[in-house]
Amino acid sequence: MTAKTIICGILLAACGASAATAAEPIGAVIAKDFKVASAQYRVLLDKAAGKPGFPRTVERGELKMVGPGDWTAGFFPGSLWYLFEATGDASWKTAALRYTALTAPAKFDKSQHDLGFMLGAGYGNGLRLVDDAATRVAYRDALLAGATTLITRFNPNVGSIQSWDLWPNTTWAFPVIIDNMMNLELLMWAARAANEPRYREIAIAHADTALKNHFRPDGSSFHLVDYDPKTGAVRARVTVQGYADGSAWARGQAWGLYGYTMMYRETHRDEYLRQAHKIARFYTTHPRLPADKVPYWDFDDPAIPDAPRDASAAAIAASALLELATFSDRETAARYRDFAEQTLRSLSSSAYLAAPGENDGFLLKHATGHKPAKSEIDVPLNYADYYFLEALLRMKAARSGTGSFH
Repeated sequence: MTAKTIICGILLAACGASAATAAEPIGAVIAKDFKVASAQYRVLLDKAAGKPGFPRTVERGELKMVGPGDWTAGFFPGSLWYLFEATGDASWKTAALRYTALTAPAKFDKSQHDLGFMLGAGYGNGLRLVDDAATRVAYRDALLAGATTLITRFNPNVGSIQSWDLWPNTTWAFPVIIDNMMNLELLMWAARAANEPRYREIAIAHADTALKNHFRPDGSSFHLVDYDPKTGAVRARVTVQGYADGSAWARGQAWGLYGYTMMYRETHRDEYLRQAHKIARFYTTHPRLPADKVPYWDFDDPAIPDAPRDASAAAIAASALLELATFSDRETAARYRDFAEQTLRSLSSSAYLAAPGENDGFLLKHATGHKPAKSEIDVPLNYADYYFLEALLRMKAARSGTGSFH
């Protein structure tokens, strides 16, 4: 079966399923999704039982587990916390507590920048949702330790947190990827929790540097900007996970959209809000965005439409747009919520949402991790599930008027 046949199948299934889900109120779709999620994650918990680490994806038909040093480790406990939040079922809390504890080594991991992902999804959501005083103190301490570890990667000459350590034979000197915007939320929280402005100052410096150097005039972003660590000068703008240096890698655009929306929430700086809107315009109006709102893995892959989709980018963008709508005028907010709803209806259709027992227990199909490395193409991914569940909760909050964003 060719990739084009697969894509055509997605489109046909999405058209039929979208017609069905479009007839349902979105509240009913969300309720049904959480029932599916509960059933699927029972399967995933059973498959992961007795295996070390955390479910990340399915590789060659087998569940792939990763350790606490993997950048995706926190998403599985984070999804368990979201299931507890959505259902109130204490068994999800029990599982979330167990798996969150297993991510503890990340709080002292100075080798990478992804501590916001690794700790925030589990410990951060757990801190919101647990009542036990001792657990709350332990979670707070873990998050503060992680934030303190993360800022060791900050270079004041550059004004950024270094993303990756230098690989053997690399030509980079100080690489910063757009994904790093997602880890700033941990620092903004830490500044408040510890009453220590240094965390906030570093987060703002990083966001300002990325705003200056990562984006093109149309609002799209480069994946990686390499800096001179002594002068802060830009050495190169390239890609690793996208199609080409000048292309728009879909998940990268979603990271930027989410990151600047979050930074506006935390700072109320107009420049961050303007950037979030600019990215949103690029993403939502792109001529190569499919009708079902689930993007191809890179907007500029010349193989489109014979190119893989990325359900993870769709879920991240939907979640970000729902928050951005809360900072927008009425007309713009309605447009963002409508786009997010269309995306969630597509992801809730049989074209993307796994049938009971399928997908090794993961929720979403058709995500793409790292296509240039021929890794994780057209597979489930734990972070696709996490942001899908988050977007469902945000849509539910938007409909109820609670405006609960975190």
